[in-house]
Amino acid sequence: MDLTRGTGKEKNARAKKMMLWFGIVSLLMGFAGWTSAYIVSSSREDWISDLHLPSSFLISAAIIIVSSLAYIMAKNAIKKGDSKMGTSWLLVTLGLGVAFVVFQFNGFSQMIATGYYFTGPTSNIKLSYVFLIAMVHIVHVAVGIITLLVVIYNQIKGKYTPQDYLGVELGSTFWHFLDLLWVYLLAFMYFVG
Repeated sequence: MDLTRGTGKEKNARAKKMMLWFGIVSLLMGFAGWTSAYIVSSSREDWISDLHLPSSFLISAAIIIVSSLAYIMAKNAIKKGDSKMGTSWLLVTLGLGVAFVVFQFNGFSQMIATGYYFTGPTSNIKLSYVFLIAMVHIVHVAVGIITLLVVIYNQIKGKYTPQDYLGVELGSTFWHFLDLLWVYLLAFMYFVG
């Protein structure tokens, strides 16, 4: 495929998609580093093997999966020219994204209530990794929410059409990445170490 061919609009879309994928790959490398350090550290003598992750983390996983489905519905509605339904589904996605963050912080509260701390004399290296990995993911979800707000703003302004919805496509790709990343991280923390 010759990337130099096509209209200026097509080249611009390809460039934006490629930049997004470069960003996603770099994020994956960061999380791969943290999960690798988690595995290496699991051989330490002070590693806690009976840590039970909070139920809020499971609930938040279900929420973010449903939010990805809502984003798919929004994208499909916009592709069909149903602007009102597209906006509605984008707002549902936003609400679920905020609910995800709320349940994440609720999970942290559950961990602290059971005596698990991020730092200090009662902390543990495993707990520090769990807090770190979850918090860094929340930061990326916050970025996803900001991009979603931009998409919603552009949608309300009528920027997207069935022929031109690149912003929705880029936003949904990043959102689905965040969804799959949390499912992976949660499964990793449950089954490793």
